[in-house]
Amino acid sequence: MVRAVFPGTFDPIHYGHIDIAHRAALLFDEVIIAVYDKPLKSLVLTPEERIDLVQQSFIGEPKIKVMGYSGLTVELCKAVNAQVIVRGLRVFSDFELEFRMALANHRLAPQIEVCALITAEEHTFLSSSTVREIASLGGDISSMVPPHVEQALTHRFQELGDGHVVTTSLRD
Repeated sequence: MVRAVFPGTFDPIHYGHIDIAHRAALLFDEVIIAVYDKPLKSLVLTPEERIDLVQQSFIGEPKIKVMGYSGLTVELCKAVNAQVIVRGLRVFSDFELEFRMALANHRLAPQIEVCALITAEEHTFLSSSTVREIASLGGDISSMVPPHVEQALTHRFQELGDGHVVTTSLRD
């Protein structure tokens, strides 16, 4: 059995992430979507909220599992006996970061391969930071995220109040 880990912060999960996970599930026996809990960027949703939203996105899909994690992705892969890390590539600038991460992970755990899937054309503009910013300004994100994610973000930004715009220059 070939098990893959698809790591990320998923703040929030969007249709680009969902597409990559579905396509990975066609290639591997099991895909674990691993929600990282302590990134070096500010988040809108808690780890528990992000895990729940990801789980809701894959209800009824037996090849896709969801879990939270801390620490190095390669250590998670070892702990769950995963042989592959799945990453998504949207635009050319993603390649440099993903290439460097793949090389670093290979140095740490040469037995774990990295599989980069090119995003579907209709999702190339999507990033979690774009979704967060549009949602924080009251924009329509219904074509970018599932309804349960849209509802969670709408609720979160109502809690935070007017004038709270979340932006980040970090890739997610």
